[in-house]
Amino acid sequence: MRIVVTGGTGFIGRKLVRALSERGDDVVVLTRGGRMPPGHEQMLGPRPMCWHGAGKLELTVWNPEREGDWMTCVEGADAVIHLAGAGIFDERWTPERKEVIWSSRVRSTELLAHAIAGASKRPRVFISSSAIGHYGLHCGEHVVAEEDPGGDDFLARLTSAWEAAAEPARLAGVRVCHPRTGIVLGTRGGILAKLIPAFRAYMGGPIGDGRQYVPWIHIVDCVRALEHAMEHDNFDGPFNVTAPEPVTMNDFAHKLGEALERPSHVRVPALAVKLAIGEGADAILCGQRALPRKLVSDGFAFVFPEVTSALADLVSH
Repeated sequence: MRIVVTGGTGFIGRKLVRALSERGDDVVVLTRGGRMPPGHEQMLGPRPMCWHGAGKLELTVWNPEREGDWMTCVEGADAVIHLAGAGIFDERWTPERKEVIWSSRVRSTELLAHAIAGASKRPRVFISSSAIGHYGLHCGEHVVAEEDPGGDDFLARLTSAWEAAAEPARLAGVRVCHPRTGIVLGTRGGILAKLIPAFRAYMGGPIGDGRQYVPWIHIVDCVRALEHAMEHDNFDGPFNVTAPEPVTMNDFAHKLGEALERPSHVRVPALAVKLAIGEGADAILCGQRALPRKLVSDGFAFVFPEVTSALADLVSH
């Protein structure tokens, strides 16, 4: 298969590109600079244009804010997987940062969707990212799944606009999937890469009051879920990319401490999180008890369905 991937140099994208190429797919990575960022060459191969696996890896320069020659790369592709976007929790949520977060997702999705709709030979499927924040802030035991409505906070409004931006591709007859991704666990990025050093230094513990649910998923299962959506022609629309057994932050911190053989008693105060990222702290301090009902009903089998084995696997690496 020929697969176009945006965000292929990011945390999830690197793992996905490697998995697709190693199974023999030809992968085109849309990248802003025409080359991998420093250090990524070793993750993706000796040279970006010379993949060491079974498939071929190509790079195409793109600007996610305007049309350009990159749009022709979707012509004849079997699938387009759109993962690109500015990091939601990388910086404090100022009005300017929120605009960057919004435009990097919505505008880039609009351009890709129009490029797909205008292709003479369209892809079979457009997998356009979304996020578990779609359901809004649910701080208690409330369970959310794909059939539940969206919320009204910034992240919920963002995901609604983000998903709607893919509509031109759907109207053109292309199957469109929206992976509403939760907190992806891996050692090369994401929250776990930030927590492990603190735990190893005996400074780890829950964030906030710890009663909020963590909609986690192992990065291996995250990539497999994207592949599942790509390969199953009856699968479309939004689907939760989370493990079937969400846990509270208190439980998560305790299990991580056990995996690292460290205590988990140094709680991160809610005020510290709010001072660090502002309004974005609400999403971390509330969380969602999200279930992947659509994946489960479609027969998807998780390699790491519960957090103990997931953390043990990641810490061992």
